[in-house]
Amino acid sequence: MLLGAGAGEGLAARVGDEELDRGGLWSAAAAVAERITGAEAVAVHGEASLSTVVAVVGGLLAGVPVVPVPADAGTAERRHIVRDSGAALWLGTPQDGVGPPAVPVNPAERSSYTVPEPPAEATALVMYTSGTTGPPKGAVLSRRAVAADLDALADAWDWTPDDVLVHGLPLFHVHGLVLGVLGALRVGSPLVHTVRPSPAAYAAAAEAGGTLFFGVPTVWSRVSRDPGSARALAGARLLVSGSAPLPDTVAEGLRAASGHSPVERYGMTETLITVAARADAPRRTGWVGTALPGLESRLRYEHGGTVPSDGEGIGELQIRGATLFDGYLGLPEATAAAWTDDGWFRTGDAAVRGEDGWHRIAGRMSVDMIKTGGYRVGAGEVEAALLGHPSVHEAAVVGEADDDLGQRVVAYLVGDGIEPGAVIDFATAHLSVHKRPREVRVVDALPRNAMGKIQKKLLGGGRRRPPVNGAGTAGGGGDGS
Repeated sequence: MLLGAGAGEGLAARVGDEELDRGGLWSAAAAVAERITGAEAVAVHGEASLSTVVAVVGGLLAGVPVVPVPADAGTAERRHIVRDSGAALWLGTPQDGVGPPAVPVNPAERSSYTVPEPPAEATALVMYTSGTTGPPKGAVLSRRAVAADLDALADAWDWTPDDVLVHGLPLFHVHGLVLGVLGALRVGSPLVHTVRPSPAAYAAAAEAGGTLFFGVPTVWSRVSRDPGSARALAGARLLVSGSAPLPDTVAEGLRAASGHSPVERYGMTETLITVAARADAPRRTGWVGTALPGLESRLRYEHGGTVPSDGEGIGELQIRGATLFDGYLGLPEATAAAWTDDGWFRTGDAAVRGEDGWHRIAGRMSVDMIKTGGYRVGAGEVEAALLGHPSVHEAAVVGEADDDLGQRVVAYLVGDGIEPGAVIDFATAHLSVHKRPREVRVVDALPRNAMGKIQKKLLGGGRRRPPVNGAGTAGGGGDGS
């Protein structure tokens, strides 16, 4: 069974002030399943509520593909997802732009309705990508892929029913929904969702017995700057970070206060989590670990050829194995283009792999691979180094056209009291010559899309303070001196 057994009186999920034991959750979800069985697909309003958990479990019990819709989606995005997915019903609070009939979800409702367990190859979820280059695309994920991923992560993180999982991540992403809800239900560990991932909420959950905590770097950064909350995590068993590189300063702050530094992991909507650091592995901040059991990884140059696993060479990360999606819904050409001729999924992410199989993500191949003076530089590595400066809160590094170098490394920074020259001096002490920013530009905010991802293609214009040319300070050139 995808979600494990529903019997038992122990806590299944608490979201804010609402909670259900396992028997209550399965009974409430069965009431949803009874109403939707036979539907082509159902859209779920992905707000942080117990109703969302009940709706998703109800869809999975009924064997109906579940389409999570971002709670903060605009009307146009919401309408696109509902129409494109073919969702026949909307589960949850009615929203503008939703055509199908709304089905209310009441966690207090009970039913004994059952249907046979769907086949492993049946669709579990249709999750929409962020759509940075066009309308969001629906990634079709099978029950088999979800189960394989959750089992691999349970093994990697020693995740058992004795754990209490705590997080406040969105319930419409892989991290918050697949790992953070379905993972807990499959393993059998109670879930405590804090609604918002605030330091105080994480501290309170830790003091109440939380053992396994999920967060993204922004969450961990806020916790590390709150000494009392960070100290409260001393009793946790494991902290997990994902979705972006974890800055060294954040990891060090958490370790100093709580004794814990998070393990990191990597994944995509299309692949689920494919690479992760194990709970018993030494902590290596900025490195996301090794390929999970049942998965393989490789690095390829843009025009073919194998990138050596030497901890330095950068190439596109390609994946194959048990957790990959079945394709983009209704888009056969996009689906075909996502795979190589020999059956590997093209992630589009630039990565480095060491001899020991550990991976470091350098960013997106399309915008984060900078070719400067004959060198290949991953923007992610430079950003991680810059985030170590105490005045820098956010960083986006891009390559801009340069008559001499081809591209020069330019950093856009958000923070308090940033002195560009001092930041360049800081980078000089932490990065190779060819990786150091030639310019630092301090901005009020970085452009982001609806999913919160930085849109680097929009950098270079708009309001900004005068750039500081760091060529003389940062040094560097085509000869690597």
